Amino acid sequence: MSDVVSLTCELIAQHSVTPDDAGCQQLIAQRLHAAGFAIEHLRFGEVDNLWAIHGSGGPVLALLGHTDVVPPGPREAWASDPFAPEVRDGVLYGRGAADMKGSVAAFVIALERFVAAKPEHPGTVALLLTSDEEGDAIDGVRKVANVFRERGQRIDWCITGEPSSKERLGDLLRVGRRGTLSATLTVRGVQGHVAYPEKARNPIHQAVPALAELAAKRWDDGYETFPPTSLQISNIHAGTGANNVIPGELQVLFNLRYNPHWRAEQLEAECEAILHAHGLDYAIHWHRGGEPFHTPEGPLRSAARDVLAQFSGATPEESTGGGTSDARFIAPLGAQCIEIGPVNASIHKVDEHVRVADLERLPDLYLALVERLLV
Repeated sequence: MSDVVSLTCELIAQHSVTPDDAGCQQLIAQRLHAAGFAIEHLRFGEVDNLWAIHGSGGPVLALLGHTDVVPPGPREAWASDPFAPEVRDGVLYGRGAADMKGSVAAFVIALERFVAAKPEHPGTVALLLTSDEEGDAIDGVRKVANVFRERGQRIDWCITGEPSSKERLGDLLRVGRRGTLSATLTVRGVQGHVAYPEKARNPIHQAVPALAELAAKRWDDGYETFPPTSLQISNIHAGTGANNVIPGELQVLFNLRYNPHWRAEQLEAECEAILHAHGLDYAIHWHRGGEPFHTPEGPLRSAARDVLAQFSGATPEESTGGGTSDARFIAPLGAQCIEIGPVNASIHKVDEHVRVADLERLPDLYLALVERLLV
């Protein structure tokens, strides 16, 4: 069994369901410390974060990942225990195999090889890990980024190991991500009997025109490789369960995924202006999940494009699609960020897996990127 497959299996065997790291970072820290890295553990609340660094000065290249995984779901639905890694027909199965313990293991192997071959390399190479990417993302990289900002920690380039590939390793290079903004809207009415609507105020009836306007609004026409900003209503709840009672309150959850045309506070103001225009008696709570980021043409994108073309046999698609990643917290520090990882077809699913052949090539891919940027 190769080094990267062996380490991936060790990590999968740890029951690190978010936000529990379950010892993954300690295992990695021991290896990187032995390789000459300076190790810093940053624990906030129930979340473990690891910052391992080698070298000094600039440029600073950080590899970014997470050791937490989503819950496996019903164990009986899996062909094998999700926390007992198993190779079948050239495929490694287990929770986190693709998202993203395979990439984390490949990062470690690549870094060990790099500093062993070039102990006096230019600049700084680092690994940043959290156990709060799949959860609330409050005490993970978001909090670490605040610490870095306070201490003036520089990061020039960041490579996130999220599973970005579509069909074959390296066929997609993610060069940005949309921002995410969530809202909990409460519309207040007056409860009453449906037979006497004049004595009540129905918050559903009042809210529907405003919600229809929010849902139909064309926010923009996209931004470079970003799709147009979109708003999706994900949950509506009101009423007592009885069909003869006008509810006194309506709760609505919605989310905006937005491109760099916007900042969160601008979208909040636009939405609230619509709610005001409809005369609603409401309260709204906003959660800013992260601003959009976009990496322009430069040394990082150029190096990544060349390396991925070498590994996949074709120029990669360059995309800003998908959800969010922890790179959204690193980009505001002034870092250029990209995402490169294994095929994402099975992530968060039953029988999550990664092809062993892809996993065994991943350290070489990351090593080639580090060498292109720091040598």
